[in-house]
Amino acid sequence: MTRYRLHCVGASGNSFKVALFLNCAGLDWEPLGVDFAGGETRDPIWRATTNEMGEIPVLEVDGRRLSQSGAILEWLAETHGKFGPSSAAERFETARWLLFDNHRFTGNFAAHRVLQSMMPNPPHPDVLAYVRARTQSALSIVEKHLGNHSFMLGGRPTIVDFSLAGYLYYPTEETGFDLRTAFPAIDAWCGRIAALPGWKPPYEMMPVGHSLPVVCSATAVLHV
Repeated sequence: MTRYRLHCVGASGNSFKVALFLNCAGLDWEPLGVDFAGGETRDPIWRATTNEMGEIPVLEVDGRRLSQSGAILEWLAETHGKFGPSSAAERFETARWLLFDNHRFTGNFAAHRVLQSMMPNPPHPDVLAYVRARTQSALSIVEKHLGNHSFMLGGRPTIVDFSLAGYLYYPTEETGFDLRTAFPAIDAWCGRIAALPGWKPPYEMMPVGHSLPVVCSATAVLHV
């Protein structure tokens, strides 16, 4: 019986963070599709039985259901002794970057992607511009850091890399950001992560569930 079952959809970058760890660590797992577009995560029964927070991913293991991607990644790294911090200093840096990711990096990038390509009607230009500026600011911080680091904590990949990269492998027309042109250090880092054994793009890694449809109601792509 498969040890890990990941409740997810292909378009969920937060789910991809966990799937990436599971695959790159060579663990026994399978994706379990969620009808996100149909509102399954808002269903009271789903929340009572799967995740009271009403979010994915949820990692099912040994009768437990774990939620919040950052917490799941920390648990997996500690449980399996892979891709985790190797010192007290790295533990602090791991926590620091995971909090930054959830608060500023993924938080803004994912919101921009939804506004950019998953809204039934075009967003107000001022709203999109505001979120885009915040996203670009967060990207610029990581771009500067990666100018001097192969991976976020140094010379080897860790859960910090998996967390920050969760939404960066979706198509440019979805995200609105041309990383290769605007953020070359991030683009090169994404290439190094993609070279890890077990890496697959998110829609291939998690070909399950029902994601929000991509309508590309806003077509601008940030190049600079």
